[in-house]
Amino acid sequence: MTMKEKESAAEKFLRVGTTLYKTVYRPLISGDYIEEKIPWSYETLRQDYGKNNLPEIDKYDGFCIIPDHIDYKQVHGKYLNQYEPINHITTAGDFPYIRSFLTHIFGEQLELGLDYLQILYMKPTQMLPILLLVSNERNTGKTTFLRFLKMIFGKNATFNSNEDFRSQFNADWAHRLLVLVDELLLNKMEDTEKIKNLSTAGDYKIEAKGKDRKEIEFFAKFVLCSNNERNPIIIPKEEVRFWVRKINPIEKDNIYLRSFMMKEIPHFLHFLLNRELSTKNESRMWFNPSLLETPALLKIKKYNTNKIEAEIAAYCSDVMDKLGEDKMFCCPKDFMDTIRDAGLKADITQIRNILKDGWGLRSDKNSDYTFYYIGIEGNLIPMKRKGRYLEIKRGLIDEILL
Repeated sequence: MTMKEKESAAEKFLRVGTTLYKTVYRPLISGDYIEEKIPWSYETLRQDYGKNNLPEIDKYDGFCIIPDHIDYKQVHGKYLNQYEPINHITTAGDFPYIRSFLTHIFGEQLELGLDYLQILYMKPTQMLPILLLVSNERNTGKTTFLRFLKMIFGKNATFNSNEDFRSQFNADWAHRLLVLVDELLLNKMEDTEKIKNLSTAGDYKIEAKGKDRKEIEFFAKFVLCSNNERNPIIIPKEEVRFWVRKINPIEKDNIYLRSFMMKEIPHFLHFLLNRELSTKNESRMWFNPSLLETPALLKIKKYNTNKIEAEIAAYCSDVMDKLGEDKMFCCPKDFMDTIRDAGLKADITQIRNILKDGWGLRSDKNSDYTFYYIGIEGNLIPMKRKGRYLEIKRGLIDEILL
């Protein structure tokens, strides 16, 4: 139906719970339109139609959110589905532009990439890894990939900013299938923890301004892009929920690529419907974590480990400066609070590896020692401890911080 036909069609109203809505069709720059439901008032309805000539109003007890791309239903019992249908009718055919573009994005992991997209399409409630595309070069196609996902899944995919993750209000994205972030930069540990927890959350509290919080079933997947290859987000060494790919520049730019891919989407979805997955469900995020280990992922993890080493060294330097000494004593576990207070995350094994393997420190003494904790106001707080302590000297710290 064209926009002109939509304008001439009978206006549609519905009541969900006790709230009246009008179905409208918002025009887009492209010439297309988006169907929306906006709150309406009975007084306006009476003014427009007269109290004796009111239009028919569909009535529902409430909203529900049930994702399905194969057998979509707008109404479940007396509840209206807020999940949107995707506006593509699958047909057999080739999709050379999409195939070429996905080969560029996923490279040697193309089959995994196709599995990822197939699961999104056919199993929308299945948890999937956090996909992060990185490159410090221009014209790589990262943003085009996000827009490609948006073209397929429509209003079920939404673009978020870095600030959206830190806001307490999440009603505009918490019920979507895909949360897409361009120019990602979340360099605090609490940012990482929030995205990680959301990626495996079965339920989540949705919150809008001026409304009570409400628990919903959460099934969103995160696709992130960044120009920062080293530390777009903190990924601890033991973390297995991220799939990071380094994207190279596109060799030959095609300014019509998006429009060509849009025409091929019905063929691509038909292909996904009839394709056999190359992987089996081997974890809560489907893929075996070993399949998602890439040089780009290891680079971010290594950078985070180096940050931990630098934080320990800087802490030791501060303590020795305040003490006026050229050495201090510690055990690996003494630095756990220090690392956490710095907004980083490390386990005792990681710290022990830095001190013993990286710094070459050894301990043969099992005795009393004093570890100095730096208080909120910068004052030293002596902590009496006992264990196989290590001796850290000023010269070593100066070399590390040089």
